[in-house]
Amino acid sequence: MRAMRKSRLSPYKQGRLIEHFVSGSTARVAGSIVGVNKSTAAYFYHRLRQIISYELEKEGFEIFDGEIEVDESYFGGKRKGQRGRGAAGKVPVFGLLKRGGKVYTKVIPDASSATLFPIIERKVIPDSIVYSDCWRGYNVLDVSEFKHFRINHSKLFADKKNHINGIENFWNQAKRHLRKFNGVPKEHFGLFLKECEWRFNNSDPSVQLTQIRQWVKVYLN
Repeated sequence: MRAMRKSRLSPYKQGRLIEHFVSGSTARVAGSIVGVNKSTAAYFYHRLRQIISYELEKEGFEIFDGEIEVDESYFGGKRKGQRGRGAAGKVPVFGLLKRGGKVYTKVIPDASSATLFPIIERKVIPDSIVYSDCWRGYNVLDVSEFKHFRINHSKLFADKKNHINGIENFWNQAKRHLRKFNGVPKEHFGLFLKECEWRFNNSDPSVQLTQIRQWVKVYLN
């Protein structure tokens, strides 16, 4: 990551803003409580998300094995869009979740197999079990080195171990968190998505707080 300019905020105000960030407060609310301009608070939040994204990308080489759920989702936009290409101005994203472990997310240009399969190949060890729904973008998994199971959502949402409830739960959490911002600029959406990934993978707020404080010392102080 490009060297970040040191923050002009006092360590005390940085610490207070970090606490509000971890708690899920918006920058406007945090700025008002801490006593800094809302633009200053928003910029500090932006830098926190840049740091989180950078640190997660460093971890991005971690490979998943075992039972993996895959799914794509669409964020933003005013109306429900078509699945796949051109989803009504929405941002398409792809996620993999290791059951009992972490989630990995990526903004994608479309939900075609040409886009999805290379990500799965890079992130998942061969012979792992991959669960998906019946979207045609996953057809290629049927003739791959993965064990592929599909759940047909038009009939049922789970069939014993055959489901993608874990990754769908993550999408619901992420959308609930992002809703409070009343729209996220598309150019920054990837940073907000990585923030949601980080929160999910480190669900204990005290762990989040410790981690962010350490990173801020490295990058901003």
